[in-house]
Amino acid sequence: MRGNAVNGKKSFLFFAAALFFLDYSAAGRAGFPSPQSAPKPAAPGYQYTNRLIDEKSPYLLLHAHNPVDWYPWGNEAFERAKREQKPIFLSIGYYTCHWCHVMERESYSNPEIAAVLNRYFVAIKVDREERPDVDRLYIAYLESTTKNAGWPLNVFLTSDLKPFGGGVYFAPDELRDLLLKIAGDWAKDRDHVVRRASRATQELLRTINESRSAEGRWQASTLDKAFHQIAATYDGANGGFGGAPKFPRPVLLEFLLRTHTRTGRNASLDMTLGTLRAMASGGIHDQLGGGFHRYSTDAKWRVPHFEKMLYDQAQLAVVYTEAYQVTKDRLFAGVARDVLDFSLRELQLPGGGFGSALDADSALAARNPETAEGAFYLWTMGEIETTLGKQTTGMFDYAYGLEPGGNTSPRIRNRSEAAPENVLYERHAAEETGVHFGVSASQASDTLAAARRALFEARSRRPPPPLDDKIVTAWNGMIISALARATRALDEPRYLAAAQGTAQLLESHLYDPKSGQLWRSYRAGSASLPGVLDDYVDLISGLLDLYQASFALHYLQWAEKLQDKQDELFWDSSQGGYFDATASDATLLARTRESYDGAEPSPNSVAAMNLLRLAEITGRTEWREKAHRTFVAFGAHLASDPETVPALASAMDFDLAPSRHVLIAGDPAAPDTRELLQQVNHRFLPNVILLLADGGQDQEQLARWLPFVAGAHRINGRATAYICDSFVCKLPTTDPIVTARLLDTAPRPQE
Repeated sequence: MRGNAVNGKKSFLFFAAALFFLDYSAAGRAGFPSPQSAPKPAAPGYQYTNRLIDEKSPYLLLHAHNPVDWYPWGNEAFERAKREQKPIFLSIGYYTCHWCHVMERESYSNPEIAAVLNRYFVAIKVDREERPDVDRLYIAYLESTTKNAGWPLNVFLTSDLKPFGGGVYFAPDELRDLLLKIAGDWAKDRDHVVRRASRATQELLRTINESRSAEGRWQASTLDKAFHQIAATYDGANGGFGGAPKFPRPVLLEFLLRTHTRTGRNASLDMTLGTLRAMASGGIHDQLGGGFHRYSTDAKWRVPHFEKMLYDQAQLAVVYTEAYQVTKDRLFAGVARDVLDFSLRELQLPGGGFGSALDADSALAARNPETAEGAFYLWTMGEIETTLGKQTTGMFDYAYGLEPGGNTSPRIRNRSEAAPENVLYERHAAEETGVHFGVSASQASDTLAAARRALFEARSRRPPPPLDDKIVTAWNGMIISALARATRALDEPRYLAAAQGTAQLLESHLYDPKSGQLWRSYRAGSASLPGVLDDYVDLISGLLDLYQASFALHYLQWAEKLQDKQDELFWDSSQGGYFDATASDATLLARTRESYDGAEPSPNSVAAMNLLRLAEITGRTEWREKAHRTFVAFGAHLASDPETVPALASAMDFDLAPSRHVLIAGDPAAPDTRELLQQVNHRFLPNVILLLADGGQDQEQLARWLPFVAGAHRINGRATAYICDSFVCKLPTTDPIVTARLLDTAPRPQE
């Protein structure tokens, strides 16, 4: 794929698109410098180091030895562009972006192209994972002008950062010709280019700043409309939504599970479980090492785009955990464990915290252009037989879809020395395989499990995919949520320990207690760049989940402080909702307000849910009001196309549901307390606030927030459950069976 899709937005994938526009869609105009007038490249073998060598981002460091005179995003580059009256060439990507690597190798390491860039432009390189605010602004520009965008993202700017052209992947000749053409137009009629840039910027700012409110109060009918829009795109044959390429988009599945809980609608549950089962058996799921790849290039979930992102693992672990709570089907619990165990093994860093992603290109460090994308995960028939032996290979090939001619697309068959390659997916279950080979299901299952272990061991001797080891606050907040929720549902203490260790690292290295502010990322011993909205909302969400797994009040207190700081830095007092960046960043042309729930939920959607949960815990009604203003700010989306904002719709579901608190009075380490907690933890109760009254200082603090907590106490020395609807508690009980019955009795809807 040339150009990675924007967060899987509406499942579009933008292929091989030199998407340039305005006056830059044709060559040969007057002012186009000829090849003879292009600057001469550096001498062969010339070794170059540019300003990116001082950066922390692994993606930027990949470009630190390009002959391009790259600048990081900042005033030094902007001032030079103004001083020398040059346009800016802005290139945005990320470490695990396959086509970013291709463009770096083909174009930015090319001395001839570098010479053109260095002579006519000021070149700026941005890691979109460090600067999502910059990325969203120029993604919005491309989407508003071409309806297409992705990575690598390349945009031409004036010295005052106004865009006037751009696109995603460019082949070397295309890029060189386009650079020369724009340089010629800039030299011939700069005023014309600047005027066009100003008009394009005015339209961009109008789009960003337009009011998105809708009249009237949100209603359950909005949630029903979202369900029907989602259902209309469901692929009943293969699971998932839409056609190829297919993105997991966990926010959709979480909304559907809530819809099933709210309405009892079986179709909502069937779509969710059908998708989760199809993904678990597909090649998008690493059948040997666990975890999920970024997306599937085909409709059947078989051939993935091979990078593995932390945010995907975190969200999918949550959805599989929730599916297990709903169904008690051990398949879903097993996949949740598989995802988290992979994350702990391969993404968790030695000093604590989790890296951002594993690359798709496993020989990137060796700079080997003949190594295919996904080479670490692919198998020839000969490799399988060498590892497993001929007899076991027959059974394994039948179960996991191997074919002599390979089962991957031609797109990734580019290793000249390799035979046709296969990605592993579950074509036949163990029961079917056993019947086919005349053995019991348990025998087939044991044989296949042993084969997977042998292949995993053999694969571990291959050059591994590089790890982007920067610790991003937002995504570590997500994995805290996943670990905390799995701890509760799966009774797994080691997940809780990992979640608490990650929270401790973030508090130690990515939080400034004096200012109350977060940092965006941490690497090589220091933090860099102030946090953006995503960092606050995802960490707050993680802390709220971590409290309900550990009952350490500190996590609630920290979440409260972060919410106050988030309101101070990002709240849009005019229209409601939150800006992605602070007002203090003078390097931004404008501040965006992200609303689309794609590969990650919009930070505004997460913020709305956090505000509602915090209001239920602290009693601070101003936070519920802010959540309501966020719904209004994005009301047009909720009214017309709620399918694009399912996480915001989930927050609306929470708001419309009757308030329900479950308060357990007891010692969290005592068996009777744990028995009551299990009645809560093993159920899918998305709108319940779970609190613990320990009889000590923590209970006193909770009571300052919620006065009814003060009266909770153990009865006859036994752990006691208080189940309270709209702050009115039913008779307390020490009996787990009675607790279960009360939990299964739905509260009356709000009038």
